[in-house]
Amino acid sequence: MSFQPNPGDELIINGTAYVVGRHPAAPGLAYAQAGRQGIVYQLNAKSGAPHEAKALKVFFPKFRIPAMVYQSEHMEAYGNIPGLQVCKRDVLTPERNGSLIAEQPDLLYAVLMPWIHGTTWFDCLTDQRQLEASDSLALARALAGIGSAMEQKGLAHCDLSAPNVMLPFFSEVELPEGTSAVELVDVEQMYSTKMDRPDALLAGSPGYAAHRTVHSGLWSAYADRFAGAIIIGEMLGWSDRVIVDKAWGESYFDQHEMQTPCERYFILRKSLETQWGSKVVELFSRAWDSQDLSSCPTFGEWLVVLNAITEQDIPVETEATELEAAETATSVEAAATESSSVEAVSSWVAPPGTEQAAMLNHAAEGQGERGVTDKLFRQARELEQQNKPAAALEVYRSLYHFVEDGSPLHVEVSAAITGLEEQLNPKASEQPEKTPAWYRSKTFIVSTAAAVVLLAAGIPAVSILADQSNQRQIEAAKQEEAAKAAQAKLVAEQEAAYKALSEKQRQAAEEKARQQAKQQALAAQKQQEEQKKQQALIDQQVKYEAYLAQKDKDKQAAVKLAKQKAYDQQAKYEKYLAWKKDQEARAAQQEAARKAATEAEQKQKASMQARNKENVLQLITLYNKAYASQEGGSAAKAKSFANKFRALYDSNPSYYRSVGEVGYRASSIYNFLSDTNFRLPKI
Repeated sequence: MSFQPNPGDELIINGTAYVVGRHPAAPGLAYAQAGRQGIVYQLNAKSGAPHEAKALKVFFPKFRIPAMVYQSEHMEAYGNIPGLQVCKRDVLTPERNGSLIAEQPDLLYAVLMPWIHGTTWFDCLTDQRQLEASDSLALARALAGIGSAMEQKGLAHCDLSAPNVMLPFFSEVELPEGTSAVELVDVEQMYSTKMDRPDALLAGSPGYAAHRTVHSGLWSAYADRFAGAIIIGEMLGWSDRVIVDKAWGESYFDQHEMQTPCERYFILRKSLETQWGSKVVELFSRAWDSQDLSSCPTFGEWLVVLNAITEQDIPVETEATELEAAETATSVEAAATESSSVEAVSSWVAPPGTEQAAMLNHAAEGQGERGVTDKLFRQARELEQQNKPAAALEVYRSLYHFVEDGSPLHVEVSAAITGLEEQLNPKASEQPEKTPAWYRSKTFIVSTAAAVVLLAAGIPAVSILADQSNQRQIEAAKQEEAAKAAQAKLVAEQEAAYKALSEKQRQAAEEKARQQAKQQALAAQKQQEEQKKQQALIDQQVKYEAYLAQKDKDKQAAVKLAKQKAYDQQAKYEKYLAWKKDQEARAAQQEAARKAATEAEQKQKASMQARNKENVLQLITLYNKAYASQEGGSAAKAKSFANKFRALYDSNPSYYRSVGEVGYRASSIYNFLSDTNFRLPKI
């Protein structure tokens, strides 16, 4: 942008004269703050108190929207809500500010509004400055109150994040009584049923955007609920040294961790429960596990719970010791296995067929199916490296549902689950301890050989039983043929005797023969029945013995299969351990290389800064020599020093112009070189 005012420059806006403020850390620069949509400059009225300063927001070309005028007119009504001072705004238009915009075209549709004194919540996070517990509660209550008042009027900020939350609570400027402890800025994306949807929508800021929402842009009445819960959680947790030291950087959470069962979530959850009670944790967990923004707690719910905390409930501020940090980490690890944390995990990585799985699959289509599984696998490995087997096991079990059966990742996850389960649930002490090389032990070899012998012996046993059954059948057939031959012989003898008998005797003999035949038939029938019963018993015994042999064979085969499966699993696990070791070695090499590159870059930057500082001193010396030579009447020497000054200054004008009065000296040197009659001022 061409609009780059200097401190002390005067601007007349709507008939009022303003002076561009000086930056407190660099008096030679204008007091300005850059944002995502533009740059905000501090303007001080020539006649007014410091707290009455104004902010002039100059938008980048993409965000210079004429509809800003209509939007600001509607925002004026919300300027009386505590925390929304910036809604009291004037838009610079061609009709009212034509002459000023003609001089400075970048001021088209710029916004003039109250300047909010104090730091941002972003500054508190990056400075890692621990808060008093009472200050944490006061800030959280103020933010909840602002959000509740906005929700009651159907409003939402739509880009709630640490840089957009100002804290007049820590202002060094004396502010009027009743000033809100928290103020919201960058309200150009504000949602209201009375305002039109902005042309360009933001998708939320990293560390505060819910990954389960559609990232095409936030603009609804529920847009602030998730981000508000995260900031309230940060504010309440910032009185705990463990939380401050565990923060990711520009926010407590890394964006990749949002709504996942990560370590930072469990640590913050444990801290909130310890310091502020279970009701605060319930609200925070509801937001973290929510499937959409409307499922998050309202700011009104937050305000009720926070207002219920009395002075007696505020924890006493004590400096965290190493022992307390260790206890917190242990508690977090235990929390990973509790039912509440398991529910949090399952809500994100639920089995296929649930709504959560469908949402994960949808996310995988946008980021790549491999992205979700790789992220879970890396997270589980990190938990293993941090000696948190219970939490790692939960993540591995969740990942198991999303990997393809038989794939290398499936084998690795299965092996990891088995190893962690054995680690967390060791065998009883009275049982013999297994060695890693169990499949090479003498006991295993002997038992396997015995199983083979038994299996081989079972086959001839069945054959012997079958041969015995056939022999019995042959002997029975021979006995039956012998009985038939004896019967035929007897009949022949009786017929011969019958012919020799008289009629009476013949009749008596026939009767006797009939009786004998009847008895013989009964005896034969009885013998056949007995043979059938005996044969049935033999067949039943053969079948039973064959069944026992087959059962023993199946049992031995099952034992062999189980042993082989255990061997294969052990081999795969050892392969996984070798791969894991190789990956860790590569990661260590990459980290060492990254650190070396960072150190080299820092050294180069430090060297450049030192050289620039030396050059600034040399520029001042050259200017003073040129000035002294001109005053002494030596124009040639003065011009020589001026040329050296210009050559050195032109090597990095953007830097030297921003340092003190060097830019002013350069301007004087240029004037002198273009006109030797120009008198160099004494600076």
